[in-house]
Amino acid sequence: MKHIWHFGTAFVLSTLSFTVHAAGFALANQSGSGAGNAYAGGAAAAEDASVVWYNPAAMTELPAGTHASIAGHVVAPKAQFTNNGSLNPPGLGTKITGDNDDGGKVGVVPNAYLVKGKGQKWRFGVGLNAPFGLGTKYDENWVGRYHALESDIQTINFNPSLAYKVNDRFSVGAGVSVQQMKVELQSAVDSRSLCLAARITPSVCATLPDGKVKVEGDNVRAGYNVGVLFKPSEKTRIGASYRSRMKQNLEGTAEFNVPPALSASPLLAGGDVTALADLPAHFSLSVAHKINQRLELLGDVTRTRWSSFKTLQVTRTSGSDVTNLPQNWKDVNRYSIGTNYQYNDRWKLKAGIAYDETPVPDAEHRSPRTPDGNRTWLSFGANYKPRKNFSVDMGYTHIFVKDTPINNKNNIDATRAHTLIGSYDSSVDIISAQFNWSF
Repeated sequence: MKHIWHFGTAFVLSTLSFTVHAAGFALANQSGSGAGNAYAGGAAAAEDASVVWYNPAAMTELPAGTHASIAGHVVAPKAQFTNNGSLNPPGLGTKITGDNDDGGKVGVVPNAYLVKGKGQKWRFGVGLNAPFGLGTKYDENWVGRYHALESDIQTINFNPSLAYKVNDRFSVGAGVSVQQMKVELQSAVDSRSLCLAARITPSVCATLPDGKVKVEGDNVRAGYNVGVLFKPSEKTRIGASYRSRMKQNLEGTAEFNVPPALSASPLLAGGDVTALADLPAHFSLSVAHKINQRLELLGDVTRTRWSSFKTLQVTRTSGSDVTNLPQNWKDVNRYSIGTNYQYNDRWKLKAGIAYDETPVPDAEHRSPRTPDGNRTWLSFGANYKPRKNFSVDMGYTHIFVKDTPINNKNNIDATRAHTLIGSYDSSVDIISAQFNWSF
């Protein structure tokens, strides 16, 4: 297993650059075959080895032998901010100067899965993917630089699973997830405001350039997933799956780069830090129903328990906080419907639509690190099977994001808080591809 983990880590990190394209900082794109129908019916679908992620019980629907799938998703987001009077801390008398900016950056999300089994009863599978991620990057002179410059969250999830077919209608499955998480957050430090607050001579403060703070940390944590698949008839599959909450206790460092006049401030002390990233549990209920030999309808509802993300708190080993900001995210649902149409022996056509609720409760809790809003997915795709044991999935998605206002403070201490006021105009384009083998 150690060699598999090292190989998989190298594979994922060699291609990974994250962008925000799902509710919160979850990454919905965990297979190429589901991309064409907006991941409708995920826990009931049984097309290829990616069932390891969506519902391990559905592995029993794959024929005996070995099945492998490798996918990649090119994600091109737009997150254009428009300033509407962002403010310096009270008493400093001026609005924040700086440019508007687009925080989105193009990235690639990879997935890889393998399922193996003999006979009809047992299947073993393993998945390697990135279920959570975040990537936003802004210019150093943008108006919200004191809130965020760059944000990167990377997760690598190794997920062995086992499934058992109880009878012709009912299957069960379970798995263990070993997840590595790495986080890096950067923002500018308003040296002039801190200098004046420290009652240093105003003429000295006026000449100080912005500083910068970088916080980084990592951790490895284990969780679990379970699933069931029920077939009330040969035409209908109903699947349910659950993935556990995962508390990542990150350990790392905070590094401040500030002018010498401020280097002795305890507010700007670097060193070892800890932080809790409380990743949410989620539950999916899906259905797949064949109208006839060509047409299949799909549906899914997924509930994500984002209320576990209550604060963004980074604490020094001395006990003082580098940052401690309330998030108060809420539990949300994702609804999707889709269809597969078997055009001929080689081509299967796909389409789907989804509505994805944002966990961010309001403009006050919306951060430029996650400028999230309710979103609608519109997806199209196809599966092409040139040979009996090989096929290719292709998919395109455009995500429409409702314009999102922001009125966010970067400090719970109002005397030191900058307030970012404005709105985001966001959208995402995703191109997906997946290669499937069976042998």
